[in-house]
Amino acid sequence: MIHSLPASIDETLNLLGRGGYIAERELATVLYLCLKLERPLFVEGEPGTGKTEIAKVLAATLGRRLIRLQCYEGLDVASAVYEWNYAGQMTAIRLAEAQGQHDRAVLESEIFSDRFLVRRPLLQALEPHVEGPPVLLIDELDRADEPFEAFLLEVLSDFQVTVPEIGVIKAERPPIVVITSNRTREIHDAIKRRCLYHWVGFPDAARELEIVRRKVPGINDRLAHEVVAFVQRLRTTDIYKLPGVAETLDWAQALTALNAVALSPETVRSTLGVLLKYQDDLAKIHGTEVDRLLTEAKAAAAE
Repeated sequence: MIHSLPASIDETLNLLGRGGYIAERELATVLYLCLKLERPLFVEGEPGTGKTEIAKVLAATLGRRLIRLQCYEGLDVASAVYEWNYAGQMTAIRLAEAQGQHDRAVLESEIFSDRFLVRRPLLQALEPHVEGPPVLLIDELDRADEPFEAFLLEVLSDFQVTVPEIGVIKAERPPIVVITSNRTREIHDAIKRRCLYHWVGFPDAARELEIVRRKVPGINDRLAHEVVAFVQRLRTTDIYKLPGVAETLDWAQALTALNAVALSPETVRSTLGVLLKYQDDLAKIHGTEVDRLLTEAKAAAAE
């Protein structure tokens, strides 16, 4: 079902909540402004903090199509914007020649037509959609090469793409654009100037507990408190990769699957690989540090 855009910050907050996204008011404010001003949202933060989920929830709650461009090293125009169906064009050329068609101008107009244009995510997002402008997720832009950012400038500025053989293809109504970055490298200022910015940090204990309760239904209440308290303290340690909310949820689901009702040193040690994904981090936490963190977590959960 298609829904209208939220008319206020409170409605935006409620919209995210209906989609199961527990957001702080700052995110709701910048998201409301993006929707109101038709500006892209640029979101940075640690992996696993819910950046990608923002676009997914928007698409689901607004009843819009989600178009996702997953960035990677070597991403180019052919993969992100468009390319020509070369096999189809060659077949059309052979058929035209077999039928005695030798007018080069006519032949070029036929093979470089909409029929042979293969639309990739960026071009798909500019097309009209029955349900309204889609949500375009440009995910992990920092993984793409820097030159690729230049391809995005025209899209983010004017919501259009230039295809040399056809001309300019412009969106009738701008898509809702969400760009994410894990900040493995800095994104050029030219991209950021075209967007509104928000940093998604780790949630505080109260909001993370609410997220766990929402995303892991049926979890024992004591276990939920202890899981959140343990992860919150784990993030204060000197490890290479701090666990995100995604890892908290994975751990809560794993412990629930093991029928745990509370944390114990043995349970934590045997499931620590759900939270930590680097051997050095496991080695640093696996010893007596587990006992210390668990003692502090249980005390905090009992308050």
